[in-house]
Amino acid sequence: MVLDNIDFQILRLLSENSRIQWKDLGEQIHMTGQAVGNRIKKLEDSGVIKAYSLIVDEMKVGIIFTAYVIIYMKTANHDSFIRCLSEQKEVVEAHRISGEGCYHLTLKVNSQEQLNLFLNNILEYGNYTLYLSIQEVKKRNPLTTT
Repeated sequence: MVLDNIDFQILRLLSENSRIQWKDLGEQIHMTGQAVGNRIKKLEDSGVIKAYSLIVDEMKVGIIFTAYVIIYMKTANHDSFIRCLSEQKEVVEAHRISGEGCYHLTLKVNSQEQLNLFLNNILEYGNYTLYLSIQEVKKRNPLTTT
């Protein structure tokens, strides 16, 4: 699907408020709500819009740590490690990376004990380097360009 300027405007507005009414979104980009709805449906059907999300104040629900872990695998067989990751609720993001290490994980944990248990389980697959977030400085909107 080839995106035009209107599609990008819709995506930007949805990324700011995914609950916006089609009519209200249409008013901002000078289209009818029905026309906006048709475009959104095409963006969903083509896979451009994969999901809608919710941003939660993590401190208010008891998530204390954001941790970043770089994994250095012991073996070239990564299938069991990937299966293990899919079962770990602490892992909110996982990327196979180039450069130093094999995988970069983002974890959300609510205690040091939970973090230690996760790290102990990971030792079966390889070594790791751990980084803890001490302050979120900026959160990037993927639809803005800078």
